[in-house]
Amino acid sequence: MARKKVSTISESSTGRNTMFHDNYSGANMTRSQFVNQIEKGNYSNYHIRVINDIKTPVSNPDPHRDNNLG
Repeated sequence: MARKKVSTISESSTGRNTMFHDNYSGANMTRSQFVNQIEKGNYSNYHIRVINDIKTPVSNPDPHRDNNLG
């Protein structure tokens, strides 16, 4: 099985993902940096949802349960 492109490396006390790690490039990103990269089209397997008025990165749905952000 291929490894996930992006992993969550930190979350807030409420469970919101706050820091992300690109497992291929080695880059760490804040939530807002990751959102900006998704909006630029650099992460095609992810999209943005607005949750509680905050842009939130989420992985695109597919039939695999083991490749969600986490």
